[in-house]
Amino acid sequence: VHPNVSQGCQGGCATCSDYNGCLSCKPRLFFVLERIGMKQIGVCLSSCPSGYYGTRYPDINKCAKCKADCDTCFTRNFCTKCKSGFYLYSGKCLEKCPDGLEANNHTMECTSIVHCETSEWSPWSPCMKKGKTCGFKRGNEVRVREIVQHPSAKGNPCPATTESRKCIVQRKRCQKEGKGKKNREEKRKKSTKDESKETRQESKGRAARRQNREQRESNNKTQPKKRKAPNKEQDLAPADTAH
Repeated sequence: VHPNVSQGCQGGCATCSDYNGCLSCKPRLFFVLERIGMKQIGVCLSSCPSGYYGTRYPDINKCAKCKADCDTCFTRNFCTKCKSGFYLYSGKCLEKCPDGLEANNHTMECTSIVHCETSEWSPWSPCMKKGKTCGFKRGNEVRVREIVQHPSAKGNPCPATTESRKCIVQRKRCQKEGKGKKNREEKRKKSTKDESKETRQESKGRAARRQNREQRESNNKTQPKKRKAPNKEQDLAPADTAH
């Protein structure tokens, strides 16, 4: 072993140097060179840092640098995140997105254009004027629809979600709520009172009829039977014969 190479290293190094740091790594660790000023130091890491991607070989695992416009990458030709000012599309970092796509400044990716989508119109509302459905001849009725998909930056904007049109209704007077309620209560009481009155009258009628029937039955039982008047012709016949 070279005098400058040590095998009693720390930090995952299999062999190391006082001047160059790690020279080889323990199994499954990645070897990467870190620049410190004009000097490069070898280090051993469990995963490659940002801007590098890992490659495994039989004798050593290395971290290779991504392209200049990549922040992180899977391989040198496939970026997973771009640096500021670039948009990711199919593993590449672009300054401008292709036709049919738009730049998403939040994810820094080229995404599909999304157009607005709305639901079907609701049925027309009752004809109203100043919040009332009575006391007028001409009013307005409205219908609405909801937005089910908001558009992206380059997508078609959403249309109006409310429509209004003139309408004509038959003029009718508005009934005050308090008066209407009072009238309904009075009608209910009157109806109840009439029903009670009819019930009482029917009860009285039934009682009177029952009393009359009972009185007639009682009179029939107590009154003596009338005796038949004698036949005068029959009574006088013997007397005439005797003389």
